[in-house]
Amino acid sequence: MTDAVSLIRAKRDGQRLADDDIRWLFEAYARHEVADEQMSALLMAIYFRGLDRAELRTWTAAMIASGDRLDLSSVGRPTVDKHSTGGVGDKVSLILAPLVAACGAAVPQLSGRGLGHTGGTLDKLDSIPGFRSALTPDETLAVLASAGCVICAAGSGLAPADRRLYALRDVTGTVESIPLIASSIMSKKIAEGTSALVLDVKVGSGAFMTSYERARELAETMVALGEEHGVRTRALLTRMDVPLGRAVGNAVEVEESVQALQGHGPADLMEVTLALARQMLALAGIAGNTAGDPAAAIADGRALAAYRAMVRAQGGDPDAPLPQAAHTRVLPAPASGWLTGLDALKVGIAAWRLGAGRARKEDDVSASAGIICLAKPGEAVQAGQPLLELRADEPERFGPALAVLEGAAAVSDQGPPPPVSPVISEVGPA
Repeated sequence: MTDAVSLIRAKRDGQRLADDDIRWLFEAYARHEVADEQMSALLMAIYFRGLDRAELRTWTAAMIASGDRLDLSSVGRPTVDKHSTGGVGDKVSLILAPLVAACGAAVPQLSGRGLGHTGGTLDKLDSIPGFRSALTPDETLAVLASAGCVICAAGSGLAPADRRLYALRDVTGTVESIPLIASSIMSKKIAEGTSALVLDVKVGSGAFMTSYERARELAETMVALGEEHGVRTRALLTRMDVPLGRAVGNAVEVEESVQALQGHGPADLMEVTLALARQMLALAGIAGNTAGDPAAAIADGRALAAYRAMVRAQGGDPDAPLPQAAHTRVLPAPASGWLTGLDALKVGIAAWRLGAGRARKEDDVSASAGIICLAKPGEAVQAGQPLLELRADEPERFGPALAVLEGAAAVSDQGPPPPVSPVISEVGPA
């Protein structure tokens, strides 16, 4: 007879877990027959010993089976979603979902909230007056059918085992395990019912994965999981050493996203967004004509119209003024020359200290706080010119934010640095 202690010992000693044992574990955990401390011990054993490909496939399937699975067959369009591992200034979903919808696909984007220095998509959208990110499954399908895209919170019925496991990982130092990260992300994405998925795996100082090797391993693991569970899956590795775009925060990122949909987005943001859009449309079988060209959908206004339709369908007012911070402060350039670096992690932490992020899941965030990058690497700057504009609701937040920004900007007099593409590489099925 299977028991939790035997599974803990087996994984601790480097043995693989049988499929039936993994399924028993999740069923018993759902019945509260396996205690949280026992599951925590097993998670720590997995952190050190890992899960092989077969174990991970069954582990993920058991997480999916712990709850409901959305049925998107009634939508009437090919479905495709995107997931990002998170970064600083990463407002891509706000642009990408309506952009891909405008080209003929349906995008069921189930998103989350920010924690620490990486912003959450739902926190950004919640800065739009009236916008509702908490939808029932029926409401999600209705918005998807009417607007072609929806960005909302995952319901409590989707992969509920992941919610319990993530809470344990968060307090037991086991978050960084690649099998556990991959199963957490992919169980929810597979359960949402999409037919295809593109992953944006961030690499760099402001990303969860700071090394290329670890990021690629995570991407390959998630692509394999998606394909094994019948979801066509691809990944792009993209850079996160510098904030993406110029706005970091909530309302400020919504504003920049609208500008991007109007055709005025920063070059790095648009390169990543268009690369992901082309991947999504290719997986959805929509490509090769004007209707499936994301650049054309921005130029002719279809993408902006899809965004406005989505916001309205979720109770928001796309014409309402966005919240504005009561106070601003600037960080000057430290020297004259060429800006060669702008540390994404430091900028992200500074925005968090200004109120744009949260330290705990239950914390509130400021809709108006954030940072505007007035210059980006590759641009010429003069000593003392405004480099970053900091925004906050309370002036006492500026001191801690400015303290963490010390040394964030690198300036050189050796000439402009060579341009670096934010898109590193593509990962497909093995």
